[in-house]
Amino acid sequence: MANYTIIGGDGKQYGPITGDDLRKWVSEGRLNAQSLAKADSDAEFRPLATFPELSDAFAPQAAAPDSPPSLAISADWLERDYELDIGDCFSRGWKLFKENMGTLFGAFIVAMLLAAVGISIINAVLMLLAPKIALTSPILRQFFNIALQAGVAVVMGPLFGGLYYIFIQKMRGLPADVGDIFIGFKKMFSQLFLGNFAVGFFAGLCMIPYNMTQAAKIEPLLDQMRHASTPAEMQGVLPELWAAIFSTLPVLLVCMIPVTYLGVNWMFTLPLIIDKQLKFWPAMKASWKKAHQHWWLLLGFVVVVGLLNLAGFCACCIGLLFTIPIGTAALMFAYETIFGESQTR
Repeated sequence: MANYTIIGGDGKQYGPITGDDLRKWVSEGRLNAQSLAKADSDAEFRPLATFPELSDAFAPQAAAPDSPPSLAISADWLERDYELDIGDCFSRGWKLFKENMGTLFGAFIVAMLLAAVGISIINAVLMLLAPKIALTSPILRQFFNIALQAGVAVVMGPLFGGLYYIFIQKMRGLPADVGDIFIGFKKMFSQLFLGNFAVGFFAGLCMIPYNMTQAAKIEPLLDQMRHASTPAEMQGVLPELWAAIFSTLPVLLVCMIPVTYLGVNWMFTLPLIIDKQLKFWPAMKASWKKAHQHWWLLLGFVVVVGLLNLAGFCACCIGLLFTIPIGTAALMFAYETIFGESQTR
């Protein structure tokens, strides 16, 4: 019986494995027709679809009526440990973006335009519907912010889900185009909405002390500046405004500690929903569990992404149009390393 060596989704070689094991991995979604492999007698790797003896592995099969999704939580990736090479993720992310720039850049631009329009409309509608006291009372303003988060999640959850789907497909050598940006509205919409909202909601709770402090110290001074009748009056408020801003910085820094902690723990929530077809809460728990295995390493990854985007911002902001997609591609390679199925047990 022939044995095979395969190249997994993380770019590493695994094997040798038997043909039966290979067929099993295909049925589990860990390999596809474009995955590279070679038999013992082969000198080079080639797509699995080119092996005649494996053609039956890619034949359409009817799903059992009550069988669970093939992309459900797997004890394999949920329990195993992982090694994450940050530099390799960014190197492969840059290569992926360069080789698929039309699709990935186009999808990112479409997503950002739709997000800008959708959020603007939602904000305008809520501003019209909310009573004036809800915008002036610091306490009621927090409820307004929650409503705004929910409205934003309706747009951003499915949009980011679609964007991650496109990057994941391209990363795995599978077909995807700009139109797939809408797949989050067609598949797993409610879970993508809930996942985005839940992460934002908990982060928002952590920011309440800062929001209340800002409302008490900064917003009254901004209101004075808006109603100033002369430039001299505006100049007179500026020293107080700067003093108020600096006085709130310690509160902001303290609030950012739990926000950062939660953000790193839940950074893979939406990719897990769109890729593994998980419900939002299992996706959040799975992301939390895996992030905790190497939390500081993932924090370092987030810092590198932030520095990359800071460089893009310094390049007249235009650089962000390229650094954000590259960072997203790197994030998807990190996701594949941690949660991908194409690894040995």
